[in-house]
Amino acid sequence: MVAIIDYDAGNIKSVEKALIALGDSPVVTRDKEQIRRADHVILPGVGAFGDCMQHLQDYDLTEVIRETIRGGKPFLGICVGMQLLFEGSEESPEAPGLGILKGRFYRFRSDTEKIPHMGWNSIRIREGARILRGIGQNPYMYFVHSYYLKADDPSIVTATCDYIHPFDASVELGNCFGTQFHPEKSSRIGLKVLKNFLEVR
Repeated sequence: MVAIIDYDAGNIKSVEKALIALGDSPVVTRDKEQIRRADHVILPGVGAFGDCMQHLQDYDLTEVIRETIRGGKPFLGICVGMQLLFEGSEESPEAPGLGILKGRFYRFRSDTEKIPHMGWNSIRIREGARILRGIGQNPYMYFVHSYYLKADDPSIVTATCDYIHPFDASVELGNCFGTQFHPEKSSRIGLKVLKNFLEVR
């Protein structure tokens, strides 16, 4: 069973529909016992970093997320869901993230390029990236974000992307995964990423 954590952050429905298209029967929940019983857990998210972090705290979900990841259960953070796994973001300097992964998010700055970074962009995949296997070289994925990751430890970065400048587009540490792009909006290739995640044991 896959648990999609429901904390009033956007994009939950599209993640649910993508998993159903793969033949799964996900549960959208904020019930801690359901999350503990799940085989895989996904934290989606669209919105402001500080607001999303506050929702996790309001629903008392921060500790069950840490517990899930510490226990080695496959866990995937998508977009803001990935951002929340890190220490913080320039978007909400007063709001600490979960701090499970080390690094911070910074706002794109440009006089010529549009912000947010919205649309399709290719990613460069590091060899051995488990949930990105089998999707070819430089695949195009769908992004919507104004803030980009600088991970403290380059070894956890599994893909990078270029927009304004290079940035970290996905991460992996043990069975904890994160994608800045939206696999659920990235067509057939994105479904393959989600399928790879469901096959992690």
